[in-house]
Amino acid sequence: MSEAQTNATPIVLDPMRVAFAPDATVLQLGRTHFIGIGGAGMSVLAEMLHERGVDVDGSDREEGSKTERLRSLGITVEIGQQADNVRGADTVVYSSAIKPDNPEIVAAHERGVRIVHRSDILALLMNGRRAVTVAGAHGKTTTSSLLSHILVHAGTGELADPSYAIGGTIQAPGGAVLDGGHAGRGDVLVAEADESDGSFCKYRPSIAVITNALADHLDHYGDEAHYCAAFVDHAGHASGHVVMTGDDEGAVAVLRDLNPSVARRTIVYATKDADQIGDLRGATLVRIDAEHESADSGRETFTVHVPASLASVCGCGDADLALPVSLAIPGMHNARNATAAILAAMLLGVTPEAAAQAASTFLGASRRFQVRGEENGVTVVDDYAHHPTEISALLDAARRRYPRSVIRVLFQPHLFSRTRMFAHEFAEALSKADDVIVTGIFPARELQRDFPDVSAMTIVDAAQDVPHASAQGDGTWIRAVDDMQVAAQMLAMRCRPTDVVFTVGAGDITAMGAVILHALGARHNLGDR
Repeated sequence: MSEAQTNATPIVLDPMRVAFAPDATVLQLGRTHFIGIGGAGMSVLAEMLHERGVDVDGSDREEGSKTERLRSLGITVEIGQQADNVRGADTVVYSSAIKPDNPEIVAAHERGVRIVHRSDILALLMNGRRAVTVAGAHGKTTTSSLLSHILVHAGTGELADPSYAIGGTIQAPGGAVLDGGHAGRGDVLVAEADESDGSFCKYRPSIAVITNALADHLDHYGDEAHYCAAFVDHAGHASGHVVMTGDDEGAVAVLRDLNPSVARRTIVYATKDADQIGDLRGATLVRIDAEHESADSGRETFTVHVPASLASVCGCGDADLALPVSLAIPGMHNARNATAAILAAMLLGVTPEAAAQAASTFLGASRRFQVRGEENGVTVVDDYAHHPTEISALLDAARRRYPRSVIRVLFQPHLFSRTRMFAHEFAEALSKADDVIVTGIFPARELQRDFPDVSAMTIVDAAQDVPHASAQGDGTWIRAVDDMQVAAQMLAMRCRPTDVVFTVGAGDITAMGAVILHALGARHNLGDR
């Protein structure tokens, strides 16, 4: 094809297009260039390919902790995206945040270089392995991290050194951080399966875990029906079991639509009983019971009831099993996440007791209820929650962990479209806190000019119809402050000893924990107690 003909061909980036055959291997990639290599998901894949011996490089718009880490491994990272960066590349990898007019996409297209979505690389890494995917509107990172942790600490033989691709990092003892990507020698790959762009339809896992299917990313799917259908399709690609919650209406809707043969090899975990869930369509129910956290105990305890039929499948005997579990991470949502991870580990061959013991030592994925520090009696916690249901679960967990504290929240909405679509739901979730400041919206792949009517005030306005038990001295419990630096300092000024402050959101709000701690320290040094 001539250059003129190539230039006449429109560039279409379709994340759902399958790039590789089921028997393809990473050795077919050649030199592989990642556009936006510093992103959480992209950096993990780049590192995994590097560990597998692939010649990897990439570019990003700015420096960050991920680009620094990749360079430390010997991976070349260019800052700034320009045509010359793809010179010599055999494969160019993009994420859904990259647009067709990106100069590196244009250059790769003109030169006839193979252009693939990040999901194609993850699907390629799954080939020839026992893959476990973890999908859901929320809980993906914690559940996939927890399963990886269980396999690392309790797995034996082929389970002992799993590969994992997680869109984040994992907390380790002493404040250390473990990266979310590793190419292990074992035969298992644990992968966080992002549903935001529909690309998880490419994966063919042995086990598919669905933590929930609450409607999200409707900018891509259009409506809840298409969103649900995508999860049904994903579950249908599992060659073995499907593990999903029964406490979420979206997941139950997925269960209702599964092919009968898939439903019969589905395991449903829930705090509800069968009568409350309704027709299980032949699925096996695992019940979570007696879940609680004693005040100030720092542990979340519950019992997982595994029926004899499933215990037998997992090689754990032929009797019902009551498995006690104690977690360091708080909240009912994490009891569910841990149950999903333990069940997947059991299906892979880890004994129930060993899985539960390993889960008890898990400190959490980074930015999931992560304590950033304490200053002047005030605790500062960071969390990635960016969907109303996630925020509601986070604040429920906060009340359980800090029952006598004032809970203050600095929330940065993620995406204009999500803010507009769920403004009232955000307001309802945030009303579980005592004091809230909503900052300017983190746009990610969107542009403000396309949503001129959406701002932090969109949520604050929606909150006017939401009842709230308490209010600050000026009569309000929620306000909008676009500048998050200013908002962080305002929140710090209102804090008193025993208060807990949460920085919440999927954007750069995480940096405000340090700002709040510094402001609290400055107050202390000035004698403001």
